[in-house]
Amino acid sequence: MSATQTNVTQAQPQHHLAATSDLRTIGMVWRRELIRFTRTRTRILTSFVQPILFLFVLGYGMTSLVGTTGGFDFKKFVFPGIVSMTVVTTAIFSAISIVWDREFGFLREMLVAPVSRGALVIGKTLGGASVATVQGTIMLALAPLIGVHLTPLLVLEVIGLEMLMASALTAFGVFVASRIQRMEGFQVVMQLVLFPMIFLSGALFPLNGIPGWLAVITRLNPLTYAVDPLRHVVFAAQDMPAAAAARFATGVTIFSYTVPMFLEIVIVLAFLVVFLGLAIIGFAKKD
Repeated sequence: MSATQTNVTQAQPQHHLAATSDLRTIGMVWRRELIRFTRTRTRILTSFVQPILFLFVLGYGMTSLVGTTGGFDFKKFVFPGIVSMTVVTTAIFSAISIVWDREFGFLREMLVAPVSRGALVIGKTLGGASVATVQGTIMLALAPLIGVHLTPLLVLEVIGLEMLMASALTAFGVFVASRIQRMEGFQVVMQLVLFPMIFLSGALFPLNGIPGWLAVITRLNPLTYAVDPLRHVVFAAQDMPAAAAARFATGVTIFSYTVPMFLEIVIVLAFLVVFLGLAIIGFAKKD
């Protein structure tokens, strides 16, 4: 056997052991996030307060103002946006545990352990995304109260889109947390970023017929391309008359070009990959 063949033979078990170690690390970090979530019941309950207020208070208030079109009202329009808001808020703020662990020294212990930094980031992202997806899915229980029809296929499609959206926003939150030392600083940065992203994503208002300057901002917001597919699949399962479909239209148009849903998903995937990579680079540096 040549020296080259010997080296290849020896390298294969090492790669296998490294992959197994990474998968074990990802699983442990993911499980830790789920345990942390299930033990904070107050966090679970309070996370639903704001979305429920937006859905029922804003929904009923705006319905009385804008009226109903063909039996389709503002509550039904805003429902996918409220589900998105729940997912996004939970996903981004799940990264706050990184800052918390840094302040109490636990993060340093994780970083000095003989494990891949990439595995830590991926595990954290999957954990936060799983929690956010669960909370967004729970919001679907409110759909019958406002007349939104659910089907098994719709629920599966929504869960898939929620997981993609949650992964992208959790990766973004982890990237921000990797560069912030104090919890107060993380909260300030997230408040400055989170609410503009939500309000400028079309989650709470239709994207058609808005002023040009506002249309440009919404098209530059990556969250816009995560909210629209979710609204599209929800509306597709509803019995919407033509007038309602025209007034509450789905789709993102750029210079009269309507971005197809698969391309919107690709944009969100690209956002996920970019910030996942940046988060791994951030943790690769000495903490």
